[in-house]
Amino acid sequence: MNKIKLLIALIAGVTFSLPVFAKMYKWVDDKGTTHYGETIPPEYANKDRQILNKSGVVIKTQDVLSPDERRAKEAESVKVNAEKTVERDQKLHDKSLTDTYSNVSEIELSRTRSLQQVDARINSINSQIKTANNNLADLQKDGVARSKAGKKIPQFLQDEIKDAQDRVKNLQQDLEKYKAEKLAVEVRYDAEKARYKELTGK
Repeated sequence: MNKIKLLIALIAGVTFSLPVFAKMYKWVDDKGTTHYGETIPPEYANKDRQILNKSGVVIKTQDVLSPDERRAKEAESVKVNAEKTVERDQKLHDKSLTDTYSNVSEIELSRTRSLQQVDARINSINSQIKTANNNLADLQKDGVARSKAGKKIPQFLQDEIKDAQDRVKNLQQDLEKYKAEKLAVEVRYDAEKARYKELTGK
């Protein structure tokens, strides 16, 4: 019995006295010289390397990308993610389209209503532009009359003319914005009709 205990103790002692095998790396420097070590020196951190087992056999290869390769890989990853986002958004839009409308006529009706709302804003702006132009014309006429009479145009009249000019300019910009919005509505509904027909065959 004592011999068995002694044998167990000896085995345990030998086991715990053996060094733990550390990970061994193999890499090649810029001159083509092969190196081995338990760690990769900082100056070789951007080099491909291989991991060896305790017998010196390669068990894994780690490829390190160059800066250009890394940027190219990142750009490709961004491109793939963007494509996935577009695909996901398209699926969501398609589902919303088929869930919202039962036929093309409903899309046409929605288009008409949207255009009517934009047209109402355009008509309102046109009316305001007409009023603003008339007001500006009256102010400018007053200024011309004073000048012909040899009178100096008072500051308050100059300010009113400037404000009236700015008013007309801003209204014109609003008009162009609503015209662009109308065009966008037409284009959007044309695209939705075409997509709906493609999805449903109706």
